[in-house]
Amino acid sequence: MEDSFRDHVSHIDAEGHRVFFHPKKPHGKLYNLRSLLSYAYLMVFFGIPFLRIHGQPLFLFNLLERRYILFGVRFWPQDFFIFVIGMLAFIVFIALFTVVFGRIFCGWVCPQTIFMEMIFRKIEYWVDGDAAQQKALLKMPWTAEKIRKRIIKFTLFILFSFLVGNTFLAYIIGTDHLWAIITEPFSEHIGGFILMLIFTGVFLFVYAWFREQVCLVVCPYGRMQGVLLDPKSIIVTYDYVRGEPRHKAHKGENKPGEGDCIDCMACVHVCPTGIDIRNGTQLECVNCTACIDACDHIMESVHKPKGLIRYDSEEGIKTKKPWKVTPRVIGYSIILLLIIALEVTLLATRTDVGISIIRARGTLFTTETDGSISNLYNIKLINKTEQEMKVELRLKDHEGTVIWIGHNPVIPPAATLDAEFFLKVAPQFIDSQKNKWKMECYQDGKKIGSDNITFIAPHQNH
Repeated sequence: MEDSFRDHVSHIDAEGHRVFFHPKKPHGKLYNLRSLLSYAYLMVFFGIPFLRIHGQPLFLFNLLERRYILFGVRFWPQDFFIFVIGMLAFIVFIALFTVVFGRIFCGWVCPQTIFMEMIFRKIEYWVDGDAAQQKALLKMPWTAEKIRKRIIKFTLFILFSFLVGNTFLAYIIGTDHLWAIITEPFSEHIGGFILMLIFTGVFLFVYAWFREQVCLVVCPYGRMQGVLLDPKSIIVTYDYVRGEPRHKAHKGENKPGEGDCIDCMACVHVCPTGIDIRNGTQLECVNCTACIDACDHIMESVHKPKGLIRYDSEEGIKTKKPWKVTPRVIGYSIILLLIIALEVTLLATRTDVGISIIRARGTLFTTETDGSISNLYNIKLINKTEQEMKVELRLKDHEGTVIWIGHNPVIPPAATLDAEFFLKVAPQFIDSQKNKWKMECYQDGKKIGSDNITFIAPHQNH
């Protein structure tokens, strides 16, 4: 196997110009399975923004308004650490998956691959034809047929870019706001309309022109392979032991010393990133399995066993031994389980109210006419639920009276409230000048939160 392919990348020619790929349309069991999985994925993707739990979106990630909802539960900026732990678990999961199964995520689940291969590429096959017809159309002068096909294709590209872009937008601003932008007068939603155009334009640019460059240039995941993969990782790979040396086809027979690979280039012609999988693991390979289907079809045609290109590890190809659990897999699994346990604990112990109490600035204490001491506090309450909350404050393990300035606070649903109150304590219950106590928050007799406070008093003579 020659290593000259490592001196250049598949998507740039010798003059430094970009190479535009026109892969042949894949056919086979794995492609059909990927198509079914993609259709299910697309149904979930387009459907989630419209799902509601208790009147709330199933998922919302509004960075502009700092409004986050997951499975109908609202999360606040104060809960951001829970999101960080969740993202860390996802990253470790992807790392574990890569250690075991290579880039199967890229080929089967990644939104970029699914939208490109299962929507836009299929539109291209339907309108322009297969690879040879696409190349011929590209060289064809601007006849009526070419203009017609270009209009149909790019009209469909724009429509699907609008659909995909605005579905992503619905995950950020919600379907209600998105529908208002679409149906209400333009003058009332100029910013939102511009955002819709930007999202549509970005996705049109990505899927009509930039395409596989997202995987090859922008996405860092391919470069992580060099760190995460080892010879025992299961990847899409070519069985060089069985396939080499290559030769031209002899139907149903092999000459002595010849491998099973008939050098038909079918695996190269269907590759969406233009690589030759027979050269080994490469940055550009997204494990889409198109080469497996193409090679299996050729092997059937020449009456040879399928699986010349298959899911296997480099060690498995070399030794023919089945895959076994490695220490790396065990280590990543333990780390992942610990992070998931931490995330579950944080979610289970998350309170419905956020509470922050600080002493009012520039104040010390006040001695009341009955001899008791009072301190003034500012309190910030965050209602993380969708129901109105009426709260009560109690001093833990000490005797004290809370006197609200105004009236007892009522927190609207999914809102914050700033209030002030005096904490009044009799001298016999005060231990020192600076007391560290805990204030607890209750609703309907149920504790829903707490915060530590400092209570200042005159010097105590005991």
